[in-house]
Amino acid sequence: MQTAHKIDLPQGSIKPVQPNRDVALPTPANLDAELLALEAKYCSYGDTVHYLENLKIFTNCEGSYLYDAAGTPFLDLQMWYSAVNFGYKNERLSNAVRHTLDTLPQVASQYLHREKIELAALIAQDMEKKYATKGRVHFNVGGSQAIEDSLKLVRNYSGGKSLMFAFEGGYHGRTLGASSITSSYRYRRRYGHFGDRAMFIPFPYNFRAPKHMSKEEYGEECVKNFARLFETEYHGVWDPKAGKCEYAAFYVEPLQGTGGYIVPPMNFFKGLKKVLDQYGILMVVDEIQMGMYRTGKLWSIEHFDVTPDVLVFGKAITNGLNPLSGLWAREELINPTIFPPGSTHSTFNSNPMGTGVALEAMRMVQEQDFGAMVMKKGEYFLSGLRELQKQFPVIGDVDGLGLALRAEICQEDGFTPNKALMDAMCEEGMKGDMQVGKQNYGLVLDVGGYYKNVITFAPSLMISYEEIDLALNLLGQLLQRCTKT
Repeated sequence: MQTAHKIDLPQGSIKPVQPNRDVALPTPANLDAELLALEAKYCSYGDTVHYLENLKIFTNCEGSYLYDAAGTPFLDLQMWYSAVNFGYKNERLSNAVRHTLDTLPQVASQYLHREKIELAALIAQDMEKKYATKGRVHFNVGGSQAIEDSLKLVRNYSGGKSLMFAFEGGYHGRTLGASSITSSYRYRRRYGHFGDRAMFIPFPYNFRAPKHMSKEEYGEECVKNFARLFETEYHGVWDPKAGKCEYAAFYVEPLQGTGGYIVPPMNFFKGLKKVLDQYGILMVVDEIQMGMYRTGKLWSIEHFDVTPDVLVFGKAITNGLNPLSGLWAREELINPTIFPPGSTHSTFNSNPMGTGVALEAMRMVQEQDFGAMVMKKGEYFLSGLRELQKQFPVIGDVDGLGLALRAEICQEDGFTPNKALMDAMCEEGMKGDMQVGKQNYGLVLDVGGYYKNVITFAPSLMISYEEIDLALNLLGQLLQRCTKT
């Protein structure tokens, strides 16, 4: 493979957006300064992140790139937290939005429209084909809202049980209910608890696992430790006389997202599901970040040979063009006799703008072997990251599945978390002054992990091999700059 430090891409591979020279505009620096002053005075910081010391304002996007007001291309390796899997301004999906805009852009959800019905049928039929299980699809707008709907579904089916299992390092959203099953206390600290919080179970985080165990052995050990909770009533979750568990469901991300794109052993979920089925506990699979072929399968749980009871999706199903989320559940959990009209609802829950573009996205990925393409690109990208790991001891771990990839940034020992270096790399990448050939670039990275020291790579699934080489080149430049003593 071409090494990351010898890439000289042809100049025609990038097409920076050119400002309209016929219109008198303020300089980008002055305009950004004015906008940032307004933002500091009038915008809530509660709806954004503000991780960066020097905030960046973008003005355009296309393919794998964001552009600032000066026209500098920033290669985006996180694609709006994996919401834009099919690239910015994807022509086919943008045209689907325009078509809906020109036909039926708005309709109240007490009425029906074709796109909702066809999308639900497509998802449900696909699940039935893969798992020989009948089910139905329920829509909402954002991922957190779909998680809330799933909590209602589970509580309703279980007779009102409000306790859930979830994983350490798991992330399911920041609404009151979703944050109660998200392991980060900082999302709950100022707001109290909505109902009962989850019991958080260790996820098989192999890089930081006991070194005497293989990845598979560690996965088996995690399952055994979970199963111990049911050995005696004094663990507090199981009544052996009644044969009842106090917990209704286990919320899982097949690969941990915000937790650092951790890939579990392939045997882990099969063992876990066996325990859950034995004690009548539902498995709710959160595919909001890893769904829509991020891992080379439509749903990432497909890699692990288990059948979910509920599956929650969102983000990339509309390529970020219009909010839409939803869930699929087994027929006995969601049929109208147990989950009747109005059980949970929002004004925009099956909006035609969202269902229209999602239907087109589902059709698009079924027209070719999309999974094979993603896996091949992922293997190429991962091999490049391993080459960088050989050059830079501060990369303690690289791993991935499809185009969900990780690089854990550490001290020189290759193990101790190094959040300061991770933060420096993010800041440096946003300067937009790294050069390849005669072109300046920026690099958009996302931070995850238990110690906020992991680069979580979620590039466009349409990324070219030339762009992967560019990404590796820019990552190498960042590491060289930020590790200089």
